Amino acid sequence: MNTGDEADTGLPQAPGQWRAEALWQQLEPYLPGLSVEVLASTESTNTLLLDRARLGRARHEAPITTPGELATLRSRGQEPADRGADPARFGRRAGDTHPTLLVAEQQTFGRGRQGRAWMASPGASLTFSLGLPLAPRDWSGLSLAVGVTLADALEPPVPGRSPRLQLKWPNDLWLSDGPGAAGLGRKLGGVLIETVAVGKQRMVVVGIGLNIAATALDASRDVSSGFGWLQEMTPNATPADALHGVALPLVKALLQFEREGFAGFAPAYARRDLLRGQRVVTHDAGNEGAPLEGLVEGVSASGALLLRVGTALHLVTSGEVSVRLAA
Repeated sequence: MNTGDEADTGLPQAPGQWRAEALWQQLEPYLPGLSVEVLASTESTNTLLLDRARLGRARHEAPITTPGELATLRSRGQEPADRGADPARFGRRAGDTHPTLLVAEQQTFGRGRQGRAWMASPGASLTFSLGLPLAPRDWSGLSLAVGVTLADALEPPVPGRSPRLQLKWPNDLWLSDGPGAAGLGRKLGGVLIETVAVGKQRMVVVGIGLNIAATALDASRDVSSGFGWLQEMTPNATPADALHGVALPLVKALLQFEREGFAGFAPAYARRDLLRGQRVVTHDAGNEGAPLEGLVEGVSASGALLLRVGTALHLVTSGEVSVRLAA
């Protein structure tokens, strides 16, 4: 068992309120060989797990991709110049491809979708990554499945009541301000999913960032919509409580997705679909950057955004666009 108490990172260990051993006991039956680790600070939990995995086959250059994509994210120049693939950087964890839940009290170089920064404030944010081998038949819709799993864990559905936690395609959790509010809501969290080939396996790393308290408002400066935080819904929420609430549902969801794909998550996603019925503008790099404006009609069976532009129905796939509400 490794619960992170002796991690060879050169970083001070986070205090025991994370209850890492209890997490390990809960999750390890589903992920044999699991390691649970808590760090006081790291650049990026996703980056750390991905680099460990790449060292597993001495493939320092193995491309990091979002599910289903071939283009490497490393070419976007979003990493510090002094990062490297030195095995000594990871101590005994170099080359580890076993399932790992890695929590950081502070991220100094966290990354969101499309290379945006996602920082974390100690005590006010929850940032963690879960890495494991995964082999679904189709990766499409994975970020949506993760998002709805997090939302249902943090705010269990109540029949007849509209949820406050909603999902902005493809990977953001928004906190709704309710009927009559000026906007659709504010961003509470995000999901970043990346994969890397390690031998014949493909490792997936699911990165989660959640605002817990109001002092996390400076966490994600790229968000123009404003910020929401979990304590607006659960006043006494802590990062550790949130982690214990979402970790097991997340593990179960990933294993379900490997068996069934997005289909089993589609009805739950539809209940929290923030964009359905809204006019949006998409900026599709595959369309030479030309924006498309249309009415969202939900998502397809594979999780693609259904965008009605005039009489044509466009399928917009994750990883290709940024979505902004139309004026």
